[in-house]
Amino acid sequence: MDARKEIKDLVEKAIKDLYGLDFSVQVLSPRGKSHGDFAVSSALEIAKSLGKDPMPIALEIKNKIDGGIFENVETVEPGFINFFFSSDLIKRELIDVLKQGFKSLDVGQGRKVQVEFISANPTGPLTVGNARGGPFGDVLGNVFKRAGYEVEKAYYVNDYGNQILSLGHSILKDSEDGYAGKYIDELALQIKEKDPYVAGRKGAKIILEGIKKTVERLGIEYDEWFLESELHEKGEIEKTIDLLRKKGFVYEKEGALWFESTLFNDERDRVLIKMDEEKTYLAGDIAFHRYKFEEKKFDKVINVWGADHYGDVAGLKGGVEALGYKNKLEVVLLQFVTVVKEGKPVKMSKRLGTAITMDDLLEELSPDVIRFFFLESSANTHLNFDMDLAKEQSEKNPVFYVQYAYARICSILRKAEGFKEAQSLSLLKEKRELELMKEVLRFRDVVEDTVKDYQLQRIPQYAISLAEAFHGFYQDCQVLVEDENLKNQRLNLVLGVKIALKSVLDLMGVSAPEEM
Repeated sequence: MDARKEIKDLVEKAIKDLYGLDFSVQVLSPRGKSHGDFAVSSALEIAKSLGKDPMPIALEIKNKIDGGIFENVETVEPGFINFFFSSDLIKRELIDVLKQGFKSLDVGQGRKVQVEFISANPTGPLTVGNARGGPFGDVLGNVFKRAGYEVEKAYYVNDYGNQILSLGHSILKDSEDGYAGKYIDELALQIKEKDPYVAGRKGAKIILEGIKKTVERLGIEYDEWFLESELHEKGEIEKTIDLLRKKGFVYEKEGALWFESTLFNDERDRVLIKMDEEKTYLAGDIAFHRYKFEEKKFDKVINVWGADHYGDVAGLKGGVEALGYKNKLEVVLLQFVTVVKEGKPVKMSKRLGTAITMDDLLEELSPDVIRFFFLESSANTHLNFDMDLAKEQSEKNPVFYVQYAYARICSILRKAEGFKEAQSLSLLKEKRELELMKEVLRFRDVVEDTVKDYQLQRIPQYAISLAEAFHGFYQDCQVLVEDENLKNQRLNLVLGVKIALKSVLDLMGVSAPEEM
């Protein structure tokens, strides 16, 4: 049963019967357990449109809903309706999970989504800053796939233009260099070209191979590595600009060609071709997105960028809308990363001499720890990466805490080899047991909520919450008791936790060790 849909259908029917309104109900996950399993705020919205007090409306809706699957339905100020599921329903749902696992949601209905992430210029190794998008984009793609979307993960390689020329000058070590570090010295020994642009292209190709190895170490697999140079070589940027010109969205001014992005809620118009006839980054980016929507037929594209690209969002969104794909592009901006050791920021990289590289971090920590820690903070929050905590092998480290819970579960199930599949969980009545069942069943809602708002920190938070609920249960409820029926039902509950914990660790791309 889809509990969320069940509530939605019941409340929508009640509203239709009471007020004759076709109303789309949003079913919310309450912030605290005391507020029930789910809640709706529909009474507040209806009251606003009718100019009435929301509490009597909430009470009328509540009274229209049959108890059935609910242990309790309550109304609370200023007009929420909270739903508490019956323990019988929760047990039936858990037995369903035990039989067939967590089925993929059908939210996506096979629609095509591309998640583009990292896409750092191939002018140097990945730093912890530009690589923060790696775990984020990878896991966001996993969540969408779990929700029933067809997902592609993409990296856009900016191997064309001024940054490549600057890289070439740096390799040649002339007066126009722009990059420095040990990696530049190494490239200078390998590349003997005298033309700075040719040297830059060769250098970028070598750096890109290093980037590919780094993301592979992080456990990330891309479906597409798309080269910006291909857009230029195939004339796709000119075609895109011509299309915008035909639509009447470009004009010439001061020797440059401008895109009239103020027509699409941008604060200023944007240059597509400069006075020196060089095409801007935006021109290439709009052309790339025309390829995404026209050729690859994506229903939605999500770009995961660093917060320093905030100023580029409106121009690109305007370009995508001008091409006829309004509201199909979304951009998630990630705030900066600071690596902290002994309470102090670490600024120096062994390889760059400036920013810390992801390879530096991978030399000291496992991909499991890096991915988990990178996911714990919301996108709009500055990430302080605590190296001391990340290295700690104790319950203070959330990765260790969650993985230890999984290993303990595996150990319990090994000791009880051969237990029976439960047809009923009627003997499980303890508070810890019921709380743990609810926590297991929350996996589906975590996926559904995350696919709507991209708040990926919800995923590791759920893993920690599930591990906490299990540890509490294990402490208060002995599993391997003498009563065979009770032991069997508790073992089935433990198996349910294993299924949920493995599912959430898989979403994060974090390993689930059976022994620690």
